[in-house]
Amino acid sequence: MLCVHGLQRTVFGMELRMTTTFPDISISTERLVLRPYEESDIPAHIEMMNDEMVVAWTSAPHPYTTADAEEWVRRIAPAERTEGRGVVLAVTEFLTQRLVGTIHLKNTDWRTRATEVAYVTAPWARGEGYATESVLATAQWLFRQQRFERLELRTAADNTASQQVAQKIGCISEGVLRNAWIARSRTEDGGWTDIRTDLIVWSLLPEDFDSSADQHDDFGHSSFTEWN
Repeated sequence: MLCVHGLQRTVFGMELRMTTTFPDISISTERLVLRPYEESDIPAHIEMMNDEMVVAWTSAPHPYTTADAEEWVRRIAPAERTEGRGVVLAVTEFLTQRLVGTIHLKNTDWRTRATEVAYVTAPWARGEGYATESVLATAQWLFRQQRFERLELRTAADNTASQQVAQKIGCISEGVLRNAWIARSRTEDGGWTDIRTDLIVWSLLPEDFDSSADQHDDFGHSSFTEWN
């Protein structure tokens, strides 16, 4: 279902419609389906969010409880779209319907048509190119269907896996935000402690995406054309 809400404005006597929320969307690739979260995703989401890599590099609550997951699925994730901040999509395997990860568009600026993407991948699904495939599919949808002009990523300085995804999809590194993020690190007693770190800012523009189309095909994940 496509459901786009907007604000009407009049410019020089002409009525225009400014979109201020993303549509209720699902996106299919060769291996994945990106769709809104469902109640059935809660157990797999809890397991994914308690993984050590996710704990280390995100600001999600830890330990991540059933209550946290229910709040995410039932209120927080849907509100990102309905309140105009972005959209949250559960990334699932096409064949098994198993939860692969999350794509989160956030901090959306509707005037400049710019948004930021964050992504999480379940530990069992890493190394399969799923993060790259899902972000590429989202970027294509943003640029070609939503007419966005900028997609931004921010990766912690030591989060090399996330940086590799940014590089693979053709992002340009724009600079470093010094001391701008709080990550988590294991302590000697097995607990966690907060540590400050830099953030690397990456961006992808429509022309970057189009110029690297051949590179995308090399991944074997080039079928990003189905959405509804």
